[in-house]
Amino acid sequence: MTALDLSPATARRLLGPFAPAEGDDAVVDRLATVVWCHLLEPGDSVAGQLLAGLGPSESLRLAVGDSTTALLGETELATARKRWLPRLSLTHVGDALHSAARAGVQLVTRSDPEWPEQVDDLGLHAPVCLWVRGAAVRLSELRPSVAVVGARAATSYGEHVAIELAAELAGSGIAVVSGGAYGIDAAAHRATLSVGGLTVALLAGGVDRAYPAGNAGLIDRIAASGAVVSEVPCGSAPTKWRFLQRNRLIAALAGATVVVEAGWRSGSLNTAGHAAALSRPLGAVPGPITSAASAGTHRLLREYGAQCITSAADIREMIGFDGTAPFGAMPYEGDRTDDTTRVRDALSVRAWRETADVARRAGMAPDEVEAILGLLDLEGSVARGPGGWRKAGSRE
Repeated sequence: MTALDLSPATARRLLGPFAPAEGDDAVVDRLATVVWCHLLEPGDSVAGQLLAGLGPSESLRLAVGDSTTALLGETELATARKRWLPRLSLTHVGDALHSAARAGVQLVTRSDPEWPEQVDDLGLHAPVCLWVRGAAVRLSELRPSVAVVGARAATSYGEHVAIELAAELAGSGIAVVSGGAYGIDAAAHRATLSVGGLTVALLAGGVDRAYPAGNAGLIDRIAASGAVVSEVPCGSAPTKWRFLQRNRLIAALAGATVVVEAGWRSGSLNTAGHAAALSRPLGAVPGPITSAASAGTHRLLREYGAQCITSAADIREMIGFDGTAPFGAMPYEGDRTDDTTRVRDALSVRAWRETADVARRAGMAPDEVEAILGLLDLEGSVARGPGGWRKAGSRE
């Protein structure tokens, strides 16, 4: 179908400073990863199936060739090729790589030690690679971390709460993740920087193009001490779809998500939905019942079981952070990946949850969850009541 030169020599020439020091296979895989990044819109699960099953270079050869695979149905693969192949251009790939090099942007793939493994929880919707302006090593320092997000058209109340929460979280050694937008995002980033904490911004467009432009200075400051991250190549424009998909990265990269202020249909609710789907702790700040800017957070509290957040202490309790570990360490149980931790993560500190609900949130079978809850009950770390289960020590 389409000719594609994936020779080691071509890969080294195009990658330039982004070429790894390893052998030819690693160089070709890295170029193939970058090509995939140009072919896709974020969150393409069909490409995710190919990449998971075949790896970057073999899956790319299949995608641009005329062969089939047992990983995908012929119709599904043919449909995907129709949206991928019009974007195939090694010239455009080379131009984007040159732009990234000029801007001092780093490329991070799964083969790099800086890769934040928590984004792999997105499964087939995980990013192909990440482009980082700033220190890519910061991505490995996000445990513990909290995403503080909310409305762009924030009220003075919302901005005040975001500043207070972010500053106190950062001061206690918890990194703050947000989207670099106006309103709540900007307030959280600025507050974190003001106390010398670590903050990371996820952009919907290329990291070489500050968006919104009015936050260019803030984004520069974030890059100087933390990291500005995107999954789309340099030069890419932010679009509505990319904003929505960017939200899944915010939820996946952080250990928990707190929505400070949001309208009934705010994009922040999309971030909250991703956090819930990933079984990440989710919190929402209540506001005046007369304020349309808090209608979304009240909806999260009422309909989605979000925990009520009134202080940074509530957030630390929600993630189980005791403040004894050094910055960047992983002090709370939510970082373990065994089944017991999955069950704990699916429980609330306040709301009672039936076994079936806990199983759904944990992604496990109800009988497995029932057995684990019984053991946790014996050790006193969970409580059982008429409404189901919740973490022990919860307030009535």
